[in-house]
Amino acid sequence: MKKNIGAKAMLYPMPVLIIGSYDENYIPDAMNAAWGGISEEKEISICVSPEHKTTENILKRSAFTVSCADAKNVVEADFVGLVSANDMPDKIEKCGWNAVKSNNVDAPLFDELPFTLECKLISYDEESCRLVGEIVNIAVDEEILNNGRIDLTKFKPIVYDSSNHNYLTLGEAVGKAFSDGKKIK
Repeated sequence: MKKNIGAKAMLYPMPVLIIGSYDENYIPDAMNAAWGGISEEKEISICVSPEHKTTENILKRSAFTVSCADAKNVVEADFVGLVSANDMPDKIEKCGWNAVKSNNVDAPLFDELPFTLECKLISYDEESCRLVGEIVNIAVDEEILNNGRIDLTKFKPIVYDSSNHNYLTLGEAVGKAFSDGKKIK
């Protein structure tokens, strides 16, 4: 039997998204955001409040990156979510990440994060906090590829468990998409 628990900000799995941007002095910034996902074929939508330094940076530069945090970077990913660049402008240096400028958008890539969407700003609605970006490129470290495809067992992306406040890695494959359902068809 199912139990009603009310309306909450829960959806599983919730990827741990690291949004990268540059401030007015080209100081790299990153923030941890869990409320986001693909909203069109080449678009990503993320809920980001207007008071974040990241939001201010994106609106000024019309560009940002979105990386999926991995198991190797749990501590750093959590740190960039706990600390605001409004209070600690050098938080990227403090967490030990190396930022390099994207060749495709006016935003940083972080060497330590192996999967990154490079995005141009499409829109931002301050009332709903919905940030929408056009994905212009995906930068992927070769070490997480297997025959040119992303291998999640090498990548080990983390997800956020909003009910228990934990970070988890994705588990093993349990089926084949666009194939297993044919058994019923």
